[in-house]
Amino acid sequence: MLAKLNTFSLLGIEAVPVEVEVDVSTAALPKTILVGLPEAAVRESTQRVERAIVNSGFERPQDRVTINLAPGDLPKQAAFFDLSIALGVLAASGQMESKKLGRFAVVGELALDGSTRPLRGALSMAMAAAKQGNIEGILVPRENAAEAAVVESIPVYAISSLSEAIASLSEDFELEPTSPDLDRLFTNFGTYEIDYSDVRGQEMAKRALTVAAAGSHNCLMVGPPGSGKTMLAQRMPTIMPTLSAEEAIETTRIYSAAGLLPGDQPLLATRPFRSPHHTISEAGLVGGGTIPNPGEISLSHNGVLFLDELPEFNRRTLEVLRQPLEENEITISRARMTASFPADFILISALNPCPCGFRNDVRRSCNCSPAQIERYMGKLSGPLLDRMDIQIEVPAVPFESLASNTNGTSSEKMREMVDRARQRQAERFRNTSTRRNGQMKSKEVRSYCQLNHAGRSLLKASAEELGLSARAHDKILRISRTIADLEESPTIEMTHLAEAINYRSIDRRLWR
Repeated sequence: MLAKLNTFSLLGIEAVPVEVEVDVSTAALPKTILVGLPEAAVRESTQRVERAIVNSGFERPQDRVTINLAPGDLPKQAAFFDLSIALGVLAASGQMESKKLGRFAVVGELALDGSTRPLRGALSMAMAAAKQGNIEGILVPRENAAEAAVVESIPVYAISSLSEAIASLSEDFELEPTSPDLDRLFTNFGTYEIDYSDVRGQEMAKRALTVAAAGSHNCLMVGPPGSGKTMLAQRMPTIMPTLSAEEAIETTRIYSAAGLLPGDQPLLATRPFRSPHHTISEAGLVGGGTIPNPGEISLSHNGVLFLDELPEFNRRTLEVLRQPLEENEITISRARMTASFPADFILISALNPCPCGFRNDVRRSCNCSPAQIERYMGKLSGPLLDRMDIQIEVPAVPFESLASNTNGTSSEKMREMVDRARQRQAERFRNTSTRRNGQMKSKEVRSYCQLNHAGRSLLKASAEELGLSARAHDKILRISRTIADLEESPTIEMTHLAEAINYRSIDRRLWR
């Protein structure tokens, strides 16, 4: 007999439909053949499936069992196919009958006792099943049911064992689908434990980060050790707009595919904050592998990527950020496949002004020689610095601010300003693919960032004095537009432009 079932394979963060075909035919000796480009974990599944069948109270077929995973030219990895193969073997050997097999998708790994184990990418598989059109529901391990149920357009059924999967597919058994509850998930997981009110002093830095959050501008912070750069960066997600349901699902999908989704949290309802160590490799930062997996820039999607001690990173590793910073996407090509991952994040980086960290500090003297400083700062390339929209100094905090009982500006107040600015941008770009000022194309910059005569004269003088590139020129205009949005001004005024220019002067001073 021949049995066919629907399942999915995970390639990057995309779930690809796979048809499992199982044929049981008479043979002198029992033998199991698995074809369809299976990787090692998939080839080993035949041993798990056989013991799971027997330990669930069924019989292992004493005939030839041929299992085909179609399409045959698609590499199959991980243990996603255990449950579908087991059901196919039982159906093909006549030990179960169900007309639902072809109408449902089945995914899951099996333990030797027949129980299911959680898998990566359940959310992507539920999304792919919903797009299929001919699939009425999807069976997933119980631990993944809440995650997959976030996709409201397809019923998701939680399965704890092979026996339960067989029962749920029988004609006289009605299994209740897992009910989604997005409102509850956002209530339970949508709060932050940190706040900008914890940061004493540094009001100028908070202003710059408010501008960065409002327009999705990248930010570079330079300051001595202990001045609060890390605290400022860690609290950046708290002032960004609340994740929409679409953004939350998109972010959760990446973490699920990477196997990083917390077991007790089926939906990421806060913006991600990633801070990789400076020893990270290129593949770890942008993604890679024989079958590409997402890297830190994709795990920061819809959130913040923080690179602390920037000059300590390998220069070649940093250079791979250039293209994703411009395109908000990374494409990884391998001999057998190509995968694209989203990478729409705000980059915040921090560094000391010299190896000892106290250059230009009025309270402590710097012991670094000019050659040491030049070598240290020279680890960062000009093209990378040119992509940092906002560049600010974060000086040491005076004792009076540290000892004060007065809280600094809170995240709530800063987020209110950001929300109002984002609303103006949403109205401005409602008929385009652009969503934020930091993403404006050159044509949009010319249209929405008009300057008066005095503004053009100021920008011309600054460009000549600072030696601004064409990219830096456009970034100043984008930042000016964001500052005007924060001030609820329909036009860019001189004060807005002057503040934006001030944010672009530090690299010309420290790296000259």
